[in-house]
Amino acid sequence: MDVQHFERITAFIEARLTPLFGEATGSEHGFAMDDTSRALRALRNAVLEASAVKGLLEKRAEAEPALRRVIDQSVEHHWDVLRGIARQWEDHTDFLREFKRHAWELDEVLAAPAATTEG
Repeated sequence: MDVQHFERITAFIEARLTPLFGEATGSEHGFAMDDTSRALRALRNAVLEASAVKGLLEKRAEAEPALRRVIDQSVEHHWDVLRGIARQWEDHTDFLREFKRHAWELDEVLAAPAATTEG
């Protein structure tokens, strides 16, 4: 798993959410106190918070084994949150297959090309 996975899935979700903050939704751009605005803000905040964990990926390589396990668990959990949100738009043309994969499956996909070049 790398930072680009988080950047791609966050960009995909943001591209779906941003238009919903527009005047056409009747939610006063998502910044009023109606239920639609509140839901939009809550969802956007959840996406931004889950995506923030990407900062831990840079620290993982130099972390001690116990901390590395905690980082891995946190990254996997937050990826699952983003994956669940993104899958609401699974039928969208910009939806990438990687958005369906679990965190450990993304690691396997990254490792596969390296394994074939060494053999």
